[in-house]
Amino acid sequence: MQRSIRKLLDKHPILVSPGVYDGYSARLAEQAGFSLLSTTGAGLVNSRLGLPDVGLFSMRDNVEACRAIVDATSLPISADAETGYGNAATVHYVVRAFERAGVSAVSIEDQVSPKRCGHVAGKEVIPVEEMVGKIRAAVDARSNPDFLIIARTDAIAVEGIEGAVARARAYQDAGADVIFPDAVRGREDIERIVSALRIPVRINMGFGIRTRTTTPLMSIQSLKELGVRWVSLSRLLPAAAIKGMQQALQVMREAIEAETMIERPDMVADMDTIKSLMGYEPYLEIERRFLPEDQVRRKYAPSGGDK
Repeated sequence: MQRSIRKLLDKHPILVSPGVYDGYSARLAEQAGFSLLSTTGAGLVNSRLGLPDVGLFSMRDNVEACRAIVDATSLPISADAETGYGNAATVHYVVRAFERAGVSAVSIEDQVSPKRCGHVAGKEVIPVEEMVGKIRAAVDARSNPDFLIIARTDAIAVEGIEGAVARARAYQDAGADVIFPDAVRGREDIERIVSALRIPVRINMGFGIRTRTTTPLMSIQSLKELGVRWVSLSRLLPAAAIKGMQQALQVMREAIEAETMIERPDMVADMDTIKSLMGYEPYLEIERRFLPEDQVRRKYAPSGGDK
């Protein structure tokens, strides 16, 4: 099922997409009332491989991770397709693979491969003409016109705002549906890019005031007033999960030394919450409908017996 982000952009003045990386995060974001999700490339490679986001996640790894997330939620998903895994010719096949996986958009960035997280020093960008070819190939490859091609540029750190604006215009003219300037340095950069374009601009926000990222933290309302149409919060959920697991593991360590078991219901989701989130009841209902009656009686008899 294709779920349209284009229609959401037509309907809402600004979209907000949490960065998800697994079934838990996708279902929790949908349960929280969000209408759009974006995969976090860093979150996927960090959680699945235990490695830094420096271009080590393969196309197959990425597509299969996205396919699983698509199956876990009814919301449209924008996928991080990194640099397109090669040149314009490979981008053609990459776009088709992500579209078949059921995502509604892909972002392709203009970094030199191997790429790195947008807020890490040492980035390099490919020539404008090469990126334009990738975008044109991506547009040509999609089968559904509602499938969005998002052109991400990391040029601000390398070529300054003027270079980034020139690239954004070229990517727009090549057929990109959304421009995603990463690691913007503040309001002035955003104003400059938004005013130069006629297509939506997506901005990535950090996940905490105390976090050292290139982009200063700004409110969604402030970004809306600047003309931003889409805000992604890429690292909030994986960072929150790391913090929660650190706290839980500390409690486990304390329990080793304690004379009694430590109970911390304030730190964890109870079993009923987990079962509801992951859809256990629909599965059990299928069992009740289609398993032989004697098996159902054995499974669901109050005492566990067949009485």
